[in-house]
Amino acid sequence: MLRERVLPVATVVFAILAIWCVFVVVMNRQFVEDQARRAGQEISFAEVVKQSYTLERPVLPSPHQVAAELWSTTVEKKITSKRSLVYHAWITLSSTLLGFAIGSGFGIILAIAIVHNRTMERSMMPWIIASQTIPIIAIAPMLIVVLNAIGITGLLPKALISTYLSFFPVAVGMVSGLRSPDQLQLDLMRTYNANDRQVLWKLRLPSAMPYLFTSLKIAIAISLVGAIIAELPTGAVAGLGARLLSGSYYGQTVQIWSALFMAAILASVLVAIVGLAQTAVLKRMGARP
Repeated sequence: MLRERVLPVATVVFAILAIWCVFVVVMNRQFVEDQARRAGQEISFAEVVKQSYTLERPVLPSPHQVAAELWSTTVEKKITSKRSLVYHAWITLSSTLLGFAIGSGFGIILAIAIVHNRTMERSMMPWIIASQTIPIIAIAPMLIVVLNAIGITGLLPKALISTYLSFFPVAVGMVSGLRSPDQLQLDLMRTYNANDRQVLWKLRLPSAMPYLFTSLKIAIAISLVGAIIAELPTGAVAGLGARLLSGSYYGQTVQIWSALFMAAILASVLVAIVGLAQTAVLKRMGARP
């Protein structure tokens, strides 16, 4: 089992690292050669490769530079330090979790309303779908400015951007899940004289659990993306988005890549936690693995 799971992942990681190492030389070569030309020096290909991996501000940092930056900013810095990636990750995580909680709750309630009310489906579904066609990078600054104008600042504006992104997959997934029981099962519930609320709790919601957790995995990941995007137009000084922004201002590509990796690690952990919750809940419900 371990071999079946670890080997494919390790193969992909190895392939990505190999391609990355090749592109470090390809992307940084021009800068190294220009530096040598200005100094009036002849430089061999071996020296180009060596210098490409050790540039202070490379176009594409090498894997060991990103790993060293991650180690330095997560292990060697105090988590209360504003130079710690753990500190910045926590700022982003807090708005992610708040937005995810609001978005998931709103998506579930909306799905229940749509399934039980045909008018809600006809009036809301087109708007729900249309809402996701607006680029988040365009709506985020407007939303932040409007909320700041009415005195709402801090965590909530960023969380609302995450909410905007996360409610959609939950609503769509739950609508499919709540409608997944077939007509025979619904007829059986009617023969027991079950009302709509009993059908919801005893048949529709249990049937929707696999759909819900699949949607939650998508929602938690894009909630993190929303929180990072929300930090960009606010001029935030803390959070992974702020880290990316300051890195781009000062040409610190190593800082940018380390923040990206921290975001990827954070998303992986959050999705894994939702996956563990899914396994526990479905096992509790008697589902077979």
